[in-house]
Amino acid sequence: MKMQVKNSKFYEVFETEGRTRKILTKNLVPGKSVYGEHLVSSGNFEYREWDPTRSKLCAFIMKGADQICLKPNDIVLYLGAASGTTASHVSDIVGKDGFVFAVDFAQRVVRDLIFLSEARPNIAPILADANHPESYAYLVTGVDFLYQDIAQPNQAEIFLKNIDIFLKHGGFAMLALKARSVDVTRKPKEIFEIVRRQLSERLTVIDARELGPFERDHCMFLCKKK
Repeated sequence: MKMQVKNSKFYEVFETEGRTRKILTKNLVPGKSVYGEHLVSSGNFEYREWDPTRSKLCAFIMKGADQICLKPNDIVLYLGAASGTTASHVSDIVGKDGFVFAVDFAQRVVRDLIFLSEARPNIAPILADANHPESYAYLVTGVDFLYQDIAQPNQAEIFLKNIDIFLKHGGFAMLALKARSVDVTRKPKEIFEIVRRQLSERLTVIDARELGPFERDHCMFLCKKK
């Protein structure tokens, strides 16, 4: 598929020209899609269409994020990588000189990550529980960026625990918070505000955006380690 592609305001994130805005990343492995996404040719490059209904990071961009603070050559810790949909786009952005430690506790999806890492050598799958970062601390270096998408009640606690151990001072982190996994009895906006206050005690919260209609009852927090 051929389209007119232009730079966005984010490093190594692109968008199509025209009335229907589509978000793209430059394909690190030309000719190969990861989750059935469209491959787009423009000039001498191939791009992968990024689906905001399948990636909360893309949804955050589509919801008008001013910045994502992820850049080429970054070392990333991705908690809750699942089968690698978003992790593959992060892999595109950080490029061959960046690296993604992709953590998940489900054996089935880590198997998918292993297949993905065979084509993308800048991804290292790790079978581990993010609740226990000490169990994989010997595998992970200090990181520039931490991304978390884990549907557990103590999402914020897991996020902060891993930031303390792995994120460099001045580094950035994103938490894709699922309110219904925290407390189904409270309104999502109440949960978002509670978590914002919790994060603000330890981090600088740069941005917070609800992700509807792409993801219901989700809010993305972008933070910086003080």
